[in-house]
Amino acid sequence: MIRSAPALPDRLVIFPLTGALLLPGGVLPLNIFEPRYLAMTDAALGEGRMIGMIQPLEGKDDAGDPPLYRTGCAGRIIEFRESGDGRYLVNLEGMSRFDVAEELPRTELFRRVRPDWSRYAGDADEIELPDFDAARLVEKLTPFLRRHRIKADLSAANSVPAVRLVDAVAMMGPFAPAEKQALLEAEPAERARLLTKLVDMALLASAGDIASARH
Repeated sequence: MIRSAPALPDRLVIFPLTGALLLPGGVLPLNIFEPRYLAMTDAALGEGRMIGMIQPLEGKDDAGDPPLYRTGCAGRIIEFRESGDGRYLVNLEGMSRFDVAEELPRTELFRRVRPDWSRYAGDADEIELPDFDAARLVEKLTPFLRRHRIKADLSAANSVPAVRLVDAVAMMGPFAPAEKQALLEAEPAERARLLTKLVDMALLASAGDIASARH
């Protein structure tokens, strides 16, 4: 469940990271070691503890200042500790998606944007997915996770709200960066349909690989 939301800021430090997906209500662990992102974390801790996770555009890596997708998700630091070897270990809880209204002039090691929250006012609401067959998704998750060598305890999967199950699988799944961006930008019901399609496609590919190996 999303905690009582703090005020959303009009300036936001950002962490461009390929393949990282944070969704409202989800928790994303980060292992931070680059000097610019250590400085970013220090700034966030002094300014409401908020960091905007956002991906570089498809085909761009994380080095330098890559162009970014328009949409990211802001998270609040809910756990922070120093590793003893210069790293920060952080847990971010997703608060709200945002669109980049503009990138602010660089005055620090890291980047800041002016976020536009207006399209995502519903991100703080409790959402239900009454038409989504969560049990069918759970059935597919065991072979899907096994195929990708991901260990996960699914014993409670049928007892959590469907939207939380969908978001957890979306965040942890080994999807391509563009697929993760599509999952981020989709509204909850569409995200559930898209996630199911991605899992189905992965299982079909796996079945095809097995059939090819037998011939």
